[in-house]
Amino acid sequence: MHRRINDRLNSTLERWLPEQRLFLKSETSTRFVRLKPITQALTLGVSCLVFGWSVIATSLLFIDGISSGSTRDQAARAQVAFEYRLDTLSKERDARAAEALAAQDRFQLALEQVSKMQSTLLSSEERRRELETGIDVIQGTLRRTMGERDEARTEMAAVQADMNGSNADAVSDAARTQDMASTVDFLTAALGATAQERDIMERDAEAARSEADQILLEKRLLEQRNDEIFTTLEGAVTVSMAPLDKMFKAAGMNPDSILTQVRKGYSGHGGPLTPISFSSKGNASLTADEARASNILGSLDQMNLYRIAVEKMPFDMPLKAAFRFTSPFGYRWGRLHAGIDMAGPIGTSVYSTADGVVTTAGRQNGYGNVIKVRHEFGTTTVYGHLSKIRVSVGQKVSRGDHIGDMGNTGRSTGPHLHYEIQVGGAPVNPMTFIKAAKDVF
Repeated sequence: MHRRINDRLNSTLERWLPEQRLFLKSETSTRFVRLKPITQALTLGVSCLVFGWSVIATSLLFIDGISSGSTRDQAARAQVAFEYRLDTLSKERDARAAEALAAQDRFQLALEQVSKMQSTLLSSEERRRELETGIDVIQGTLRRTMGERDEARTEMAAVQADMNGSNADAVSDAARTQDMASTVDFLTAALGATAQERDIMERDAEAARSEADQILLEKRLLEQRNDEIFTTLEGAVTVSMAPLDKMFKAAGMNPDSILTQVRKGYSGHGGPLTPISFSSKGNASLTADEARASNILGSLDQMNLYRIAVEKMPFDMPLKAAFRFTSPFGYRWGRLHAGIDMAGPIGTSVYSTADGVVTTAGRQNGYGNVIKVRHEFGTTTVYGHLSKIRVSVGQKVSRGDHIGDMGNTGRSTGPHLHYEIQVGGAPVNPMTFIKAAKDVF
């Protein structure tokens, strides 16, 4: 059966591959090897397979070489773009810092101007009250003088009536006439003096009214200027607060809860940014300007609390030198990669990303040489695969302190920093904090 199948295959293939004979000649004899069609077909098939495998392997090696070169070029371009982005962010951070300092200087100048304006307003108010009191006194004097004038006129009319109706003795009439003349002269002089004094007082009153109007105009101008200053300050505070609030929310943190905890830790009173306190009976007597000034100072106090919170949370970068991201946060080969990997040369300085206390500084399985720093608000940062540790357990570190050097210890395929952030003991993506802070610092 097997031979019959071979014969059929040979007869079928003989059309294209006729039987060949390979002669082998020696000194004494001549032999030949018969190459049947099926044998030739198998030989050609094996040769084609070997040739195809060689072509495919060569193509794969060639494509891999091209891809490797392209990947290196892309990595180089990505590194250049990242360094440019870092330089841009650094410049933007310096510009924001300069703007904050300028805004603080403008605010201090505005506070001094507000203080001077309030002093001027108080002086103007006291002067206006004095003028109103003087006007009241002058008006009272005028009314009293006019009453005395009317009484004198009444008395003079009565005396003249007595003179006209009296037929008494001549000597008595003459004496009365003389007395009456003296009285009339006295009254006339008194009335003249009173009229002159009244005219002077009317002129003084008119001048006082003009001065009071001028003071009221100056007061309105000062109030308008105060309103412009307060509006500018309120706008500056709002613009400065919005990015900070957005940064905490983008990092998944509750700004109100964070500020409450910071306020509990810094509960001292006093200082230039303490809101104004006016009375133990409440703020019902506050003017509009005083209320706005108190609100601005409260906002600045809140901004100061934000600044303290930022120093205590990991919003900074652990590396200041050039590096490249090699592995993101997430599941890798079925296991959670709880941080991000940043590759660079061995010995690259590693910095603390926030104020805190060192809880671990030694060797751990997988991490190699590792440092763990506990920060406020339940956050912890982890720095793994270090070549050198420069801090000890229990040591307090500040944001930007040099705590170790990049290395290749533990389960590592090359020199890099493994950086983790934990909130409440659970790992979170460090890029959340880094991206949240990129538009602020």
